[in-house]
Amino acid sequence: MVEDAQSLLEAFSRQRILVIGDIMLDRFIWGSVSRISPEAPVPVVEVQRESFYPGGAANVARNLTPFQPQVDLIGLIGDDDNGRLLRQVLTDNHIGVEHLIEVPGFTTISKTRVVARQQQVVRIDRERKTRPNDEQIERLTTELRSIAGELDGLIIEDYGKGLVTQELVDEVCAIAREADVTVTVDPNPKNPIHWAGVSTVKPNRIEAFQEAGIEDEHSNLPPLEDPALREVGARLLEKWDSEHLLITLGEQGMLLVSRDADSFHIPTMAQEVFDVSGAGDTAIAVFTLALCAGADPRDAARLSNQASGIVVGKLGTAPIEKSELEKALAN
Repeated sequence: MVEDAQSLLEAFSRQRILVIGDIMLDRFIWGSVSRISPEAPVPVVEVQRESFYPGGAANVARNLTPFQPQVDLIGLIGDDDNGRLLRQVLTDNHIGVEHLIEVPGFTTISKTRVVARQQQVVRIDRERKTRPNDEQIERLTTELRSIAGELDGLIIEDYGKGLVTQELVDEVCAIAREADVTVTVDPNPKNPIHWAGVSTVKPNRIEAFQEAGIEDEHSNLPPLEDPALREVGARLLEKWDSEHLLITLGEQGMLLVSRDADSFHIPTMAQEVFDVSGAGDTAIAVFTLALCAGADPRDAARLSNQASGIVVGKLGTAPIEKSELEKALAN
């Protein structure tokens, strides 16, 4: 169990973590289905309500807000209707918007999910993958430099929408090193990045095997006894040159692979899996908070696993709440 977990949770409030990455607007349309359309063999959803949430990198920031008074977010946003709506949603969720870069003509990324009887019927994405140009990278890094000296940790969240490039990562990591800021990463296998110098990279199992170039035969072996998984961990530590690798394994929990310690497996704490949306966001948020608060990487992984086990029992991209984590640890 985590040593002195309550003191560690209290230390969370003294950390200042910044998130940089692909920012999105999550829109949920909730309704009911009682008939099939006469126009096509599809269900007719009678809309009852709509909900709006921070998505992508913004959802990572949202998972930090229950634990700390100020959460900073850096990324690109459009001057469109979704961009204006997202600004308001971020503000309503106590996430700072002062470091966002508004780009004329940029399409604010949005995902609209239609949910009926607690089942997702369809998802509608609005996005246009765009790599930042030199001017935008300069603006993004200028925002980071302006607050780097006040930060304890920085999370790079790559949803593969174009913002996270090698040029941006190199600049961000250089600024973080100068300011002695801990950097963690949630990578995307479609976007090969060299993560040299970061503290921890957190892929899921599929991403880890893809990045390592190894076929996953989905053996039911315990993670510490799985030779393919061990090889994946060894290859990625060398490839990414990070201190730690935190691989999320779904129903098998998590595996922490460290450069200077034996691999460590944490079994899943989930009692019921209802929706895995956003579980990875919760995992990287809580792990980074714990690491910056002084936790041993194994204890940080334990807390991260506990938090992820809670959010998969919720519908939608729901964040972890401090009271929920406190209750789980107490039990």
